Amino acid sequence: MHLIWFLLVGIIAGWLGGLLVKGEGLGLFGDMVVGIIGAYLGGFLFRSLGIGAGDGMVGSIIVATIGAVVLLLMVRLVKRS
Repeated sequence: MHLIWFLLVGIIAGWLGGLLVKGEGLGLFGDMVVGIIGAYLGGFLFRSLGIGAGDGMVGSIIVATIGAVVLLLMVRLVKRS
């Protein structure tokens, strides 16, 4: 069951990150990959800054979405150079 929630949070966060950065989603698989990597990146960033994210699904989605946005912005910078 944990894996299903993890994938669901990844899909939602990736979709939201795609909307915020590119103006559209990246497709189901793309959203999931970006969201999962974003969740790890967001968790790392929040822990490094000493910021505690809210527990539960909403807090996880917020942290993962912020990580997905950061990831997509970094990819955009690399693609431009």
